[in-house]
Amino acid sequence: MENHTEVAHEPCCTDDNERKSHHSDKMKSNLISRLNRIEGQIRGIKGLIDKDTYCDDVLNQIAAAQSALNSVGKLLLEGHMKSCVIDRIQSGDHEVIDELLITVNKLMK
Repeated sequence: MENHTEVAHEPCCTDDNERKSHHSDKMKSNLISRLNRIEGQIRGIKGLIDKDTYCDDVLNQIAAAQSALNSVGKLLLEGHMKSCVIDRIQSGDHEVIDELLITVNKLMK
C-alpha cells in the first residue's frame, strides 16, 4: 500500500557553501513517520531471524522493508528534482545533472 504525498516546491538553499534541504514540517513529519515504521520492520526482521523463522517469511519481510525504503527515496528524489535541481539549473549550475544521474544510479542498484 503506497501512500502518495504531493511534493510542494520547497526551496533548496546553499548557506555558506553548505547545501541543505528545506522540507516543510508536513514533509519532514511524513518522512520521519515512514522511517520509524521501517525501523520497526527491521527490528521485526531481526526478531524473526532470532526465532529461526522460515527463510521465505523473513525474505518477504525484507522485501517489504526494501519497498518502504524505496518509497521514502522516491519522495525525496521527487522533492529534490522539483526544488534543488530546478533551482540550480536556473542559476546556471548544470553540474547538478551529473550529480542527479549518479544519485539515481545508486538508487536503482
